[in-house]
Amino acid sequence: MAQVTITIRGRQYQIACDDGQEAHLARLGRFLDERAAQLQQSTGTSISEPLLLVMVGLVVADELADAAAEIESLNATNAGASLAEADANLAEAIGTLANRVEEVAARLEAT
Repeated sequence: MAQVTITIRGRQYQIACDDGQEAHLARLGRFLDERAAQLQQSTGTSISEPLLLVMVGLVVADELADAAAEIESLNATNAGASLAEADANLAEAIGTLANRVEEVAARLEAT
């Protein structure tokens, strides 16, 4: 089992992961650090690290819930659509999600 050190707001955390997942985990760590920085900046105050990490978790969970709701909505829309319409809707949704992933990756690489 591999070990990765991620840094969030200047504090290092040793995280175990499956072999081969080190780069992915490092990207996720940078993503969380970026979110923590954004939240701390938006609050304008110094908040405790545990509270900051809870807030980051809630923001990421909210984004995940939004994505799940969007997928559910697309599935409901496609339930009555023809196969061709469903394919077109799915292709559009995949394109939108791919753009979002590319934006996140670009932000992560910029840090």
